[in-house]
Amino acid sequence: MDSGTKIAWDDTVLPFQLDNSNIRGRFVRLDGVLDQVLTQHDYPPQIEALVAEATLLTALIGQSIKLRWKLSLQIRGDGPVKLIATDYYAASADGEPAQIRAYADYDASKLDPNVDPYAQIDKGYFGVLIDQGPDMTPYQGITPISGNSLSECAQTYFAQSEQLPTRFTLSSGRSQTPGQPETWRAGGIMLQTMPAEGGTPSAAPDTDPTLLSADDLLQGDESENWNRANILLDTVEELEMIGPSVTPTQLLLRLFHEEAPRVFDVQSVAFGCTCSEERVRESLATYGGEDLAEMVTDDGRVTADCQFCGAHYDLDPASLGIQTGDVAKN
Repeated sequence: MDSGTKIAWDDTVLPFQLDNSNIRGRFVRLDGVLDQVLTQHDYPPQIEALVAEATLLTALIGQSIKLRWKLSLQIRGDGPVKLIATDYYAASADGEPAQIRAYADYDASKLDPNVDPYAQIDKGYFGVLIDQGPDMTPYQGITPISGNSLSECAQTYFAQSEQLPTRFTLSSGRSQTPGQPETWRAGGIMLQTMPAEGGTPSAAPDTDPTLLSADDLLQGDESENWNRANILLDTVEELEMIGPSVTPTQLLLRLFHEEAPRVFDVQSVAFGCTCSEERVRESLATYGGEDLAEMVTDDGRVTADCQFCGAHYDLDPASLGIQTGDVAKN
């Protein structure tokens, strides 16, 4: 693959369908996007691995939904890893990129470099939140942390909350080409049975301890088609997903040529954050005067940092309605 072709597939999600199996899918490559997500913070390797996996899942799931505004993943745990949060913002117009951001909250003093990163989430939940914008009721689906990876949690979510057998295969890591700096490269494939006509997600979170899987949802030809596609996907190699020597279309043909793969328009993605001084001010406006006064620093300012992109906001207390006397009393 020449450099021009590589760049064309960087930071893209390619929708596809296996016509002989009634299965749809997505192929994602995140390069610059993941690099920007992770370089905003000085994460230890265990956290980098989890954030990379969550970011790939977000790109795949977000592109697979008829989304008007935002999809979010929230992974909360009671172990050293407290929270992984991601957002996927739908493209504002045809030809425009979708935007992704992500961050993690964790207790660095309790992280164990000798323990699998996923195990350090411990008990908790995997949540999918879909917000279609003003005047629309947000949807929320929640499943318990289960299995051995965030990918398995996402598969359980689709089986449990939407009754859709789903499979994710993901890979990420640092790479370096001659003469170039080391950067992150990542790729992944999502397979999903085609939803039934008129099917809709369940209206409420499902936390039933008896978790469903693809085997519980399929039978007959559907089960055979699903198993066959998964056996083919099991032959994929990590370097094929990450690139840059194989294009997504070449890999799909290599994996699924007997399933009649058909591709659709590619969706580009970019790192993006919606934070702004105006949003910070709107958030602070929900606090009372005394609470705001307690936020004033010794230098006489009110500051805020965006957890996603690291942007720093420095505000004049007077512009927030904080009186000098209120600060003095605190």
